Amino acid sequence: MPFAAGDLAAVTGAVVLAAAGGEAFLKAILSAAKQLRVPSAVAATTLAAFATSSPELTVSTVAALSGHPEIGLGDALGSNVVNIALIFGLALLFGPICSSRDEFGRDYLLALAVPLATALTVLDGSIERWEGFVLLAVFAGWIGWVLRTTLRRRDMATSATVSPGLGAWATLALGGAGLAALVAAGRLFVLGATGIATSFAIDAYVIGVLVVAVGTSLPELVTVLLARLRGHEEVGVGTLIGSNLFNGLAIVGTAASIHPIAVPAREAVVTLVWGLAALLLLLPNRVGLIARGRGVVLLALYGGFVWTSLGAAS
Repeated sequence: MPFAAGDLAAVTGAVVLAAAGGEAFLKAILSAAKQLRVPSAVAATTLAAFATSSPELTVSTVAALSGHPEIGLGDALGSNVVNIALIFGLALLFGPICSSRDEFGRDYLLALAVPLATALTVLDGSIERWEGFVLLAVFAGWIGWVLRTTLRRRDMATSATVSPGLGAWATLALGGAGLAALVAAGRLFVLGATGIATSFAIDAYVIGVLVVAVGTSLPELVTVLLARLRGHEEVGVGTLIGSNLFNGLAIVGTAASIHPIAVPAREAVVTLVWGLAALLLLLPNRVGLIARGRGVVLLALYGGFVWTSLGAAS
């Protein structure tokens, strides 16, 4: 039967709130980073990634508390494919991006390892609470390492980096408003996505992968395209890699620790394989260039991901 107009309105409203809230929260986080003298590359991988991943965190948490953790899982894993294949593919259409392999470092290697580890956890058809706690522990270890590295590099920040943007109170107000919008967006996403899934007899995981994931990735889209247009490619790349780590470790770990997730193993593995393939295409060539043509390949990869996700669910 056709879905109710209210379901579509909920998803549409959530998209708007996620975009507005994510952008406001991102500005607040980056303003705080400047005041704390955090280098821009590190801020992109951590603070910016956290800000842009907040919609996924909200959706996954609310979904798990509502007894539908598979929506959050699909959202988190699907967002990782959207981040690289769709968003970075679109960014590359504006032209090639220069980024040396050394800049990727351990964050990129961990981003490659997480899908492989997640695939092992879903083979038995579920992600148990203890597995969620393990993912959160790995995430905490990564954050600890990043903070330690940041403190060592803090004195290397330039005067431009430490110049204040927003005042402290304005930063707090903007961040609070953005976070409130993200929380509201998460609730709307769960309501709308569940209604659509029920109407079309499509399981909630696929709705999370193909519908919710695109909506909650709007902050990443805004961040990456703005960084691309302003000539800060390292911010865009760092945001996407960091966001993938937040999604795969913190968000999936949080959802599973709240409520064990019954995973459609075949569909989850399909998503993880496409996400891993997209990450491999992100790596620059030997001369430190990510060519424009690779954007077309990434967009084609996303089309293949949508096709196989629908096929795996049928």
